[in-house]
Amino acid sequence: MPRVTWSLHAYQLIEPGEQLDLFACREVRVHLLARQLELGGFVDRTLCGGLLPAQPQLLALAKPMLRDKRLCPACHGALQAQRRGERLPWSPV
Repeated sequence: MPRVTWSLHAYQLIEPGEQLDLFACREVRVHLLARQLELGGFVDRTLCGGLLPAQPQLLALAKPMLRDKRLCPACHGALQAQRRGERLPWSPV
């Protein structure tokens, strides 16, 4: 049986906390992060390219979380692009 290559398990959600000022977007948004870091990639970036806080509060991503009104639109768009097999501009080749 073939395995599904894309799944929500590959991503985590970052919940903003006291370190909101360290997010590049400076908004009360939740962001997505690849669970497994890729060699040669940016390890301090969210899917939208924003910087991570020093001590991010990471949550396992579940499908209902994709409907959260605080979800960063750029992170959601990047997730959908990766789901279609597209690479992010800052991903390693």
